[in-house]
Amino acid sequence: MVEAKIRLYVDHPLSEGQSIPLEREQAHYLFGVMRLTTGAYVALFNSRDGEFVAEVAEAGKRGGVLTCVEKTRELQMPPDLWLLFAPIKKARTDFIVEKAAEMGAKRIVPVQTDFTNSERIRQDRLQAHAIEAAEQCGGTYVPEVADLQKLDRLLTDWDEERQIMFCDETLVGAAEALGDVKDGKWAILIGPEGGFSDVERKRLHALPYAHAVSLGPRILRADTAAVAAMTVWQQQLGDWS
Repeated sequence: MVEAKIRLYVDHPLSEGQSIPLEREQAHYLFGVMRLTTGAYVALFNSRDGEFVAEVAEAGKRGGVLTCVEKTRELQMPPDLWLLFAPIKKARTDFIVEKAAEMGAKRIVPVQTDFTNSERIRQDRLQAHAIEAAEQCGGTYVPEVADLQKLDRLLTDWDEERQIMFCDETLVGAAEALGDVKDGKWAILIGPEGGFSDVERKRLHALPYAHAVSLGPRILRADTAAVAAMTVWQQQLGDWS
């Protein structure tokens, strides 16, 4: 089996013998930054067909072509888990998206709560961070990063079959809160730096499919809370258990 040290996400069907045209940025990365030449090998994935090793057939400054040689891994889907979080400062929001992709989120949804400081995001930039994280961590699936949505509207249209785990430092630990709940469709909701408003907290507690959990006795930063919550959920209900 041919080994490739560089992994690349492509939005193109993958199969043995398939030719993959490269976008300009991809060609620049492979041939300008990584200095690959014709005959080198790259691992490709597209969130649909698994992972393939491809050979560089054409290498240029503004483009190139890769040819799939053989399939090396089947598609590994993450659990049906969404991460909902209130955007914070740019670098820390980037961190949340990257770690969510690494830790097995299927979909990432920035939400605007009553106390959210940031009122806009760059969805395309965050999606690029999710792709980079999947490339680096060996994943074969890239989670979709949605555009910013208002929490109130999102909950109004919510699919009641999808359970919600939301973090409330005043309540019980996750093992107790989730102990009797089975796996299935889930979402984790992380509030803003100022916490949920009283109206939001009351609404969440009233939802029959929402489960409030504590992440310990210390107040965590939003980016730390996102990682901690995904770790707890993965250990209790996800593909880590």
